Amino acid sequence: MKAVQFSDHGDRSVIDYGDFPDPTPDRDEVLVDVKAGALNHLDVWTRRGLPGIDLDMPHVPGSDAAGVVLEVGEDVTRFEPGDRVAVSAGVYCGKCEYCRDGEYSMCVNYHIIGEHVRGVHGERAAVPEDNLVEVPSGVEWETAAAAPLVFQTAWRMLLNRGDLTAGESVLVLGASGGVGHAAVQIADYAGAEVYATASSEEKLEYAAEVGADHTINYEDEDFAAEIRELTGKRGVDMVVDHVGEATYPDSIKSLAKGGRVVTCGATTGPNPGAGLNRIFWNQLSVIGSTMANPGEVDDVLELVWDGTFEPRVREVFPMSETARAHEMLEEREGFGKVVVVPDSEYDE
Repeated sequence: MKAVQFSDHGDRSVIDYGDFPDPTPDRDEVLVDVKAGALNHLDVWTRRGLPGIDLDMPHVPGSDAAGVVLEVGEDVTRFEPGDRVAVSAGVYCGKCEYCRDGEYSMCVNYHIIGEHVRGVHGERAAVPEDNLVEVPSGVEWETAAAAPLVFQTAWRMLLNRGDLTAGESVLVLGASGGVGHAAVQIADYAGAEVYATASSEEKLEYAAEVGADHTINYEDEDFAAEIRELTGKRGVDMVVDHVGEATYPDSIKSLAKGGRVVTCGATTGPNPGAGLNRIFWNQLSVIGSTMANPGEVDDVLELVWDGTFEPRVREVFPMSETARAHEMLEEREGFGKVVVVPDSEYDE
């Protein structure tokens, strides 16, 4: 088969699309004929190299994909050949104290398909049965591939970890990205007043289309100062910040007393100043969140499949042009998700 792969960490030049051994499903795995995959910033970090993660090379990246079941392992009970499926990338042990309590995304052995182990950006992929969800017949492959990782991440961040309720106010940073544009929609669905930042007027228009009540161009404005002005110096109840060092100090400044920052990542760096004086004086909370539990995945994807939420796709590329897809993420081009399709499936 053909697959996206790299044999060394580095810049976009290490990405190749070429022959790779066909996967063989284990007893608990499903062989999927991949129709579409989607990129996340995680793919960029994996390509560059993440501290403490030693990958088997060559490595096939990709945490998001959707396709048709070709074959199932002998222990698989939920799927059969011909089923339409999408990948939910979080792998958990099912045995530790957190898994026993139903908090699978806090599993001590938690890892992510495409980050810690071989990913799914190839013509075929062998995926554990527990990491697949059913895709209804009316859902397009690009939508099915683009939705799972970012919508489950944003859903858990806002509604479980952040405990967002109707009538509260929430600021979503980087609203044009995958998690950001999902968070805007989920916050709007929850009945919150939604503030969103992005780097261009075009991106802000898209953010408004999917649910933002107020938009801020962070290239032209100090978003913390703008939030204070828009809220009458009160601040917002929650900030969704997956950007990290570059935005964290202003995220803290944007909060009302008793507010909370919820984070699932640190694109610009993991070590900002803590801002402890502001945290204790204003009684703020900083909350971490990673992926989601299976029930949360089912809940949010049901709302994607029925059209309540819309994964916006900024561009679709053949997998042979994955380097260009990475460039779009790194250069912050466009709004929403970037999708890659096996060259054999690509139709211009």
